[in-house]
Amino acid sequence: MAKDFYEILGVSRTATEEEIKKAFRRQARNLHPDVNKSPNAEEEFKELNEAYDVLMDPNKRAYYDRTGTAPGAASSAGGPFGGGYVDFDDIFGSGFGSMGDIFSSFFGGMNGDANMQREGRDMGVGLRLTLEEVAQGVKKEIIYDRLAPCPDCNATGMAEGGQEITCPDCNGTGRVYTVQHTFLGDMRTTSTCRNCNGTGEIIDKPCPECEGQGRVPDRQHLTVEVPAGIRDSQQLRITGFGEAGLRGAEAGNLIVTCRIQPHEFFEREGDSLHAVTKISMVQAALGADIEIDGILPDEKVTVPIPEGCQNDQVIRVRGKGMPKFKSDSRGDLFVHVEVVIPKKLTKSQRELLEQLADDLGDEYASARSPLEKLRNAFN
Repeated sequence: MAKDFYEILGVSRTATEEEIKKAFRRQARNLHPDVNKSPNAEEEFKELNEAYDVLMDPNKRAYYDRTGTAPGAASSAGGPFGGGYVDFDDIFGSGFGSMGDIFSSFFGGMNGDANMQREGRDMGVGLRLTLEEVAQGVKKEIIYDRLAPCPDCNATGMAEGGQEITCPDCNGTGRVYTVQHTFLGDMRTTSTCRNCNGTGEIIDKPCPECEGQGRVPDRQHLTVEVPAGIRDSQQLRITGFGEAGLRGAEAGNLIVTCRIQPHEFFEREGDSLHAVTKISMVQAALGADIEIDGILPDEKVTVPIPEGCQNDQVIRVRGKGMPKFKSDSRGDLFVHVEVVIPKKLTKSQRELLEQLADDLGDEYASARSPLEKLRNAFN
């Protein structure tokens, strides 16, 4: 039987996006393997994630409502359902790659992780782009998971009437001291206070949605403006859209690494473009002006073929390459010429070429009769 995603999340079929988010967070707290040791917890958490992925995407949700089945996995990579999910790099901050990873970090903060920091960490994503998008610049919507400011408490971590008070375990120092009695004498050790995560303060009435952190696991929709001419692997820094800080502390940044896909016709080299075009032997001999498509929308580029053009000759067309990054100028287009020799000739075409060969003094093979062609084919 098909899964009922609405039932899995515990919401009605008319639930709003905010209601779905809250239902997901509420159930994820109970089902996440970090806090739930039931043997079925991991599988149930995966089902919860699947339901959330579908119902939080308007296109996937509409498809699910029509068919009762989830869209294929290809839709999350930019397929027919318009998914804008991105590939997560693991070199930045916590390396979040899924909502499960986000919750693991979230529970770490709740449980007094000694390594917890107030400032949010940077996050990294890879954004796939076509060469045409890079040539003209583009705005792309990306969807990724992060710890975001809690909307219920405005990132303070406090419920109504709540306040920060001095931590009773460390008396506001953020450190606790332990004395061990040994035969060598008393040994004193210092460690981060696990009650306040080293901040020296706790909240007397924590927000029930974020449990005092001031941040919650969330799915972020963000429009990224990619400037024209950006290079492959070049990075864009989006300030404040990484991991949210603890209780309103400074958020980390989102580092977007641009991944440019190969093009079927153009090959990029810096700000230059290279392309291959085919011409006839007549055009190569006499010269011609041929027209090819440029990299910009509806752009036509005239390539001047010189008289006597040779096979593999490279023709440079200035100012028709890639737009330069943060500049109004463009690189050059290098057209590699491929001279095409016809495999079959009509009788009149052969006579014209034979006449040309006679004028040039070139030797050539005589035309074969149909009987000779048949004999050669059998041989």
